[in-house]
Amino acid sequence: MAAVLKIFCALLLLSAAPARAAERWQELPEPAPLPQAAKTGKAPVNGIELYYAIYGSGPPVLLIHGGLGYSEVWGAQVADLSRDHTVIVADSRGHGRSTRNAEPYSYDLMSSDYLALLDYLKIEKTALVGWSDGGIIGLDIAIHHPERLTKLFAQAANSKVDGVIPTVMEDKIFAAYIEKAGEVYNKISPTPTEYDAFVTQISNMWASQPNWSDNDLKKITTPTAIVLGDHDEAISRKHTDYLAKTIPGAKLMILENTSHFAMLQDPEGYNKTVREFIDQ
Repeated sequence: MAAVLKIFCALLLLSAAPARAAERWQELPEPAPLPQAAKTGKAPVNGIELYYAIYGSGPPVLLIHGGLGYSEVWGAQVADLSRDHTVIVADSRGHGRSTRNAEPYSYDLMSSDYLALLDYLKIEKTALVGWSDGGIIGLDIAIHHPERLTKLFAQAANSKVDGVIPTVMEDKIFAAYIEKAGEVYNKISPTPTEYDAFVTQISNMWASQPNWSDNDLKKITTPTAIVLGDHDEAISRKHTDYLAKTIPGAKLMILENTSHFAMLQDPEGYNKTVREFIDQ
């Protein structure tokens, strides 16, 4: 699966016109560098080692990256939020510096990883900012363990497989992200030669999950923001509107002139939007 993705990405990127992108949503900037962490480590959770880093002090906020991603994508957000928050980032199981095992991926399992990390760090409740798979993990925790969350900022999340835009794999920016994710994996993963196996394992989850009912979403009592870039390549606006209407009291927030990678394309605007929600 990963080998096919690499070939597809290479062909797609070679076919791209050399002209510079006209809009910021057509670009994939490098993440801002992370500041110096107050603490880093690997938490033993659910049979794996989950890499984490902690920054700043104040009310806690947990940032969860998307599929194939890594904690460094949050560089600009960590630098801003750590001025007055305890910011926790981690690499999800099998991603970045974290290990994985043979257990099949599921959003329930990944949520359990993060809840176990919070227990390990002795954090009872936190605000959660989740992007893509991170937003889905946030929804899972809000449905099943609302007592652990103060706020949920879920960007580019879906509650059903059909919330994903079918043409996402034809998008050049998304292809560039997949290529970059593979490069980073090779550099920092404890199993750098197992990218294909990792992608195959997590792809099995994506094929059928998430799959929550309206009633599941209506159980959510955590104050929730449903967030989407107005040019998101992966998640449809129709599905995003559905989430905002179905989750009780949810706030719909649309990020202008950004795509699935809004935190990289407009970090200042993204940080402002996060703060407007989690600090109110």
